[in-house]
Amino acid sequence: MEGNLDQYVALTDRAPGVGENEETGSFASYTVGLAFALLLTGASFMVSQTNLLWAPGVPAGLAVLAIAQIGVHLVFFLHIGTGPDNTNNVLALAFGVLIVTLIVSGSLWIMANLNLNMMPVSAVMEMQRRCELRRFIP
Repeated sequence: MEGNLDQYVALTDRAPGVGENEETGSFASYTVGLAFALLLTGASFMVSQTNLLWAPGVPAGLAVLAIAQIGVHLVFFLHIGTGPDNTNNVLALAFGVLIVTLIVSGSLWIMANLNLNMMPVSAVMEMQRRCELRRFIP
């Protein structure tokens, strides 16, 4: 019974879209991916903590390094490529990016609208002060 279960797990323990005889990744590819990820992480810390970039360009530099980090993770760890067998994976990734973009941009839009339409703190304090004065005046 135990041997049959091990064989079943070995045959079915694959990601969706990965063929039975298809290579999913090797130790060398994971090691290269780890090296790239560590290099990009170190570069991000160096950009943010030193004067390597012009100060107003630091956010743009960090954004470029973050996008490169995403690319490294997609290619080396999630094995998402441009082959015809990865079409569903790429479509699922694109849909996820769309949903995250809609949520983030919608949240920023709502917060900007609230910020625009909120009463300033000084006006609120003035209203509270006037209400308190009215209570004490007979």
